[in-house]
Amino acid sequence: MKLKAIFAYAVRIDMDTKKFKALLDEQMSWPDYYNFKFITKTEKKHLLLEELSDHSIDEKQSRNGKYTSITSRKILYSSEEVITVYKRVGQIEGVITL
Repeated sequence: MKLKAIFAYAVRIDMDTKKFKALLDEQMSWPDYYNFKFITKTEKKHLLLEELSDHSIDEKQSRNGKYTSITSRKILYSSEEVITVYKRVGQIEGVITL
């Protein structure tokens, strides 16, 4: 199962952090690059970009410009770092994690 699918599944069933961490550690070799993908309203993307300021970023606006898809990539050293990013971003209102 791919990591993005694992995370989406974990969110849907409210998987606890320990299980998600175990899945990450099982499928990743740390340190490694990890890709995150989010969607946010374009007017609020600055909040997300501030949180991901030390990541390599790729942005794409929706056809009507109302939403922006943000893909970030960063070398991380542990599953705890992945979980921390998801938790920090999860506090930003209106951000959808893919």
